[in-house]
Amino acid sequence: MGSATRHALAALKNSVDGWGQAELRDAEQVFAAVNAAGANQHLLVALSNPAADVSARRELAGRVFGSHLSPRALQLLQEAVSQTWSSNHEFALGLQELEVRATAQTAGEQSAIAAELTTVADTISANPELELTLGSRLGDSAVKSQLVERLFAGKISAPSLLILRELVGNPLGRRTRRLLTWAGEVVADQAGRSVATVTVASPLAPEQLAKLEAGLTRRFNRRVFVTTVIDPKIIGGLRVQLGDDVIDDSVAARLNNLRLQLA
Repeated sequence: MGSATRHALAALKNSVDGWGQAELRDAEQVFAAVNAAGANQHLLVALSNPAADVSARRELAGRVFGSHLSPRALQLLQEAVSQTWSSNHEFALGLQELEVRATAQTAGEQSAIAAELTTVADTISANPELELTLGSRLGDSAVKSQLVERLFAGKISAPSLLILRELVGNPLGRRTRRLLTWAGEVVADQAGRSVATVTVASPLAPEQLAKLEAGLTRRFNRRVFVTTVIDPKIIGGLRVQLGDDVIDDSVAARLNNLRLQLA
């Protein structure tokens, strides 16, 4: 990711923060506009062209999408095209991050969205046929979106379903598991938290999970939201990953260290 894109994403986070408690239909409109822009390469290039005047790019966005968007949704899109991006591809990725942040902003409890996206990712990974279908570059995007709608509607919240449906339909070259993990991290960041992935041999009780989150928050000096991955192969204990930081206190890791010492 280029430095220009990092600055642009920071500016868009501030813009979404200013939304306050938005409505889901505003986020749905942002998704619709971004999908339309992404489907038209010439329009995508024009909206991110650094040689064009910012006011011209904003005016173009207003002319193309203004009649289809709420004032809030149009404002976010115009904020996005006002930024300088390192490449057209990173502009497309940035628009997708904007969509996810906007959706998270509509929810009162963003951490619930992050947890639901993790659960969905685990469900898809546990079903190789489903994972292959969703990850195939030959499959129709609309059919993939309809499939996850049928599978998960009523089982996860409306904001989570919106993110899932739209990202699966337009993954921008990313695998489903990585895509949903990334979306959960963006949602947590929008809530002012970091996501720690904790691998355990069996599910944690709610009080254990709360205690773990509190401990990690103290250790890393920032609010931490925990998502859990169940892997019986670690035998016991846990493995924590937060960004590049890894704490491996699993029984499997201890046994492996012991074997190395005895070798």
